[in-house]
Amino acid sequence: MAGDALDDRVRRKLVTSLYAQPASLAIGALCGSAAAGVVAWYSGNLLAIIGAITLTAVAVLRVATASRLGPESARRDAKHLELLYEAGAFTYAFLVGLIAAITIGYRLDPGLQLLMVSYAIAYGTSVSARNAGRPIIAIGQLFLSLSPVIVVCAFTGGLVYAIIAITTSLLLPSMVSITFNVFDVLRESVAAAETSQRMADKMRDLARTDVVTGLSNRAGLNHEMVEKLMTMRDDQKLALFWLDLDKFKEVNDTLGHPVGDRVLSEVARRLRETAPEGATVSRFGGDEFIVVCEVASRGDCEKLAGSLLEEISRPYRIDGERLEIATSMGIALMPDDGADLDTVMQSADLALYHAKVNGRNQTSFFDASMTRDLMRRKEIEAELRAALQRDELSIFFQPIVDLDTGRIRTFEALVRWFHPEKGELRPDEFIPVAEETGVIITLGNWITAQAAKACAQWPEDVTIAVNLSPVQIKAPGSALGILNALKEAGLHPSRLELEVTESLFLDDNANTARFIEKLASEGVKFALDDFGTGYSSLGYINKYPFKKIKVDRSFVSGPDVGRKSDAIIRAVAEMGSRLEMDIVAEGLETIEQVRAVREAGCTLGQGYYFSRAVPDYLAATLLAQERAKDPPIRLAAG
Repeated sequence: MAGDALDDRVRRKLVTSLYAQPASLAIGALCGSAAAGVVAWYSGNLLAIIGAITLTAVAVLRVATASRLGPESARRDAKHLELLYEAGAFTYAFLVGLIAAITIGYRLDPGLQLLMVSYAIAYGTSVSARNAGRPIIAIGQLFLSLSPVIVVCAFTGGLVYAIIAITTSLLLPSMVSITFNVFDVLRESVAAAETSQRMADKMRDLARTDVVTGLSNRAGLNHEMVEKLMTMRDDQKLALFWLDLDKFKEVNDTLGHPVGDRVLSEVARRLRETAPEGATVSRFGGDEFIVVCEVASRGDCEKLAGSLLEEISRPYRIDGERLEIATSMGIALMPDDGADLDTVMQSADLALYHAKVNGRNQTSFFDASMTRDLMRRKEIEAELRAALQRDELSIFFQPIVDLDTGRIRTFEALVRWFHPEKGELRPDEFIPVAEETGVIITLGNWITAQAAKACAQWPEDVTIAVNLSPVQIKAPGSALGILNALKEAGLHPSRLELEVTESLFLDDNANTARFIEKLASEGVKFALDDFGTGYSSLGYINKYPFKKIKVDRSFVSGPDVGRKSDAIIRAVAEMGSRLEMDIVAEGLETIEQVRAVREAGCTLGQGYYFSRAVPDYLAATLLAQERAKDPPIRLAAG
């Protein structure tokens, strides 16, 4: 069956090539018609004249048919084309042999005999090779063109004609053998070419397909997008949905990559089922997916975005594990948000970035203002890197005061940036950019080093508190870098307090635990900052060696301060007292607030009531003034 199928493909290639090249057919027909015409003209033989006219008519008809069907031969039925070709080829071959036999049978001029017999032999042998891809056609033409010559020579008599009959007869089996040899070679060549093409097609498909999900990969997406754009009408809109699975790394880290791959496959299945017919669904890389489809309006785009987000957010059940995976999505429309593919993808990527920055697990449509924000962030990033090199940054220190004695127990190190052209830039302008770009690692190491150097000049009972970003902790060698900074400054690790927020523990708990364990074993203390504002959990306090808890300023001086906030402060303070932990009240601005938090049980206070953040020399002055007086004292706001 496979051989028959291959023969059919060889036959189609042959027949198609015959009709696709009418010029070669026309040259052969011209030669045959010229030879037959010369015989008819010089001999005057009626049969020769009739044969020449008929041969010419058949030749013209064959060339005209090939010219007309040539461009369409690949789309027509191969069997029909073959029958049509056989009818013309066999008729033409028989007429060639017949006219050659007439020249011998009627004893025409020897030159005419030589001309026509030579053409008949040349024609028969040439077509047996040219049409070997379809042996029945080649052999049929061979026998039809030479058989009349053999028969006439055999019955004419004479040694010369007998030899012609014998040699021409011997030519038949040899040419048949050659025909089949050529056919076998052609058949194997076609099979090898098809195998190579199939492998090339398979390699191309593999190169464009994601092995985990079966979706198009990045290369496949580009290919499908180009094809989609080529057929897209001017009045159509194209929507590009860029999805990112939030915190998917935790699935791989906790459950293993095989489970992660199964989750990705399930996400791919849900996207395929939810996306409209004709949509392109691709795994762009890692845990990012892209869906591209035509939409009628922005409203339809919003509905589809909601459906995609809802479907992916449904819980997953993998090996008995129930997983809930949130997803961030950025959306851009063509031509609204870009006239070409690259621009639309950049717009969707930027929208996705904003969705993640704004809290993840949400959808964000591209807006032109995002580009301005991005340029602003890139500008801040470049200037921040330069500021670190030009020493434009400074460390200020805000005291944390013992509410019983009034003495300064700790200074919190706060970074300040005084831009030479833009003036002072607020930390909430450049710290988020530093965290997003990774500059926070360099910045954080610098802050720790500068703070440690300043603290080393203070009395030994005063400590320094430094805020840590989760990005810093994840950086390789972060714990060692902090210890090296303390060593270079000559500051004992016990005088350093690292303040972390609760958001730290939502990501990568294993790395966090190793980081805290390493530094705590060296004597570094840890404080839980902004307690009560985020994902508060007493489990963090139980698990990690915190020595201090900082109650967020919203419970002290925020708009919702009242009986509930006071009760919360008292509960936290009571817990701290039993766990032998200091409780810091932030944001103290009035004496009434100081009294309230002290009565509630807080041990330490921080805020403008005591002092703003001041440069290192003023911090040293505050300590000197404090040591010169008998406590308790009240530090003036500076």
